[in-house]
Amino acid sequence: MRAILITKDDENYQSELAEVDEADLPEGDVLVDVEFSTLNYKDALAITGSSPVVRSFPMIPGVDLAGTVVESDSEGFAAGDRVVLNGWGVGEVHWGGLAERARVRSEWLIRLPDSFPTRQAMQIGTAGYTAMLSVMALEEAGVVPDSGDVIVTGAGGGVGGVAVSVLAALGYSVIASTGKLDQADYLTTLGAAEIIDRSELSEPGRPLGKERWAGAVDTVGSHTLANVCAQTKYGGTVTACGLAQGHDLPATVMPFILRGVTLKGIDSVRCPLSRRKQAWERLAVDLKREHLDVMTEAISLDDAIGAADRLLAGRVRGRLVVDVSR
Repeated sequence: MRAILITKDDENYQSELAEVDEADLPEGDVLVDVEFSTLNYKDALAITGSSPVVRSFPMIPGVDLAGTVVESDSEGFAAGDRVVLNGWGVGEVHWGGLAERARVRSEWLIRLPDSFPTRQAMQIGTAGYTAMLSVMALEEAGVVPDSGDVIVTGAGGGVGGVAVSVLAALGYSVIASTGKLDQADYLTTLGAAEIIDRSELSEPGRPLGKERWAGAVDTVGSHTLANVCAQTKYGGTVTACGLAQGHDLPATVMPFILRGVTLKGIDSVRCPLSRRKQAWERLAVDLKREHLDVMTEAISLDDAIGAADRLLAGRVRGRLVVDVSR
């Protein structure tokens, strides 16, 4: 089978499109014919070796996959079932989705809602599923459309685009923060009510700023997240799910103890199965499917390595969907 294979020795870190023996697939009770995968920021870090994402070698990257079960030793799945997988350490410690087949543990899989083709499932992928987890967290914290504006940082990326689309569809007034102001029309199409330049948030700021938004979906971290918290209204909630600017948080406690702001972390990797199912059920209802083609670019497995550099350089809008049959 064809796969992106990452190898490492004392001197070399290498990613290549290779022929891999299916017999070498790691242990698992379900074998999946992978139809589509994705290229996420984490995958790009793994492929380029820019960050120590991969923790065992050799490794097939790809934190996402969608396809059809070929063989199953699990009572929960049978040959012919269409499934999706996000996270659980695949592409880091267990061979992932950038391959024509994957052997995985059944408890990592979700049966796809009938309304989702596998391609659409990967147009959503970990990014969209993470965005939905963020939206659910805002709702559970009591942030409703009448509460006021909700800001989405890194709105031009995969998580940001789905968050803008879902929040707007649910009736929220969405402020989209991006460093790519030439994408204003794109973000407006997704439902953003206003677009602001990321420079308004990305530099060191005051411990407390003017109260601007009731909630936030932050994909950026660092000074951006600190400023978002400092400018959140009394009792508001900020969800944090990314670190595109950095993993630091140069903030003070003032927004939390003077305005009762809540900072809610969003984890997509080890999120419980029941919560994952809820997120996918919500995506089937609340995401405007017509936005998916606008938000995604299709590439082949052959293109994945080159696209990783492009993604890290910020030259990708939205999501990269990998057709592993190409």
